[in-house]
Amino acid sequence: MAAELAEKTERYERLLAEALDAAEVAPPAETPLGEAAAEFEEMAQSYLDDGRHFKAEGDLVNALASFSYGHGWMDAGARIGVFDVPTEGHLFTQ
Repeated sequence: MAAELAEKTERYERLLAEALDAAEVAPPAETPLGEAAAEFEEMAQSYLDDGRHFKAEGDLVNALASFSYGHGWMDAGARIGVFDVPTEGHLFTQ
């Protein structure tokens, strides 16, 4: 079970980091949707940073939760259209 948790934590960390790299803010920054996109991106980056802290401390449960929540922010932003994202692949739900 510990090996499964470690593998899943690594996978979700990569998924969130790749999603942050792949997403482009769609609306102009000075618009309300542009501001929302910046907030979504900031939340996702914060969860990535928190997850990496938890992982370094050996707390894989909270690391996995952080990476999952962060990806949820990115995926939600993609779904509502504040991010332009790749339409193929594994990073975002379609």
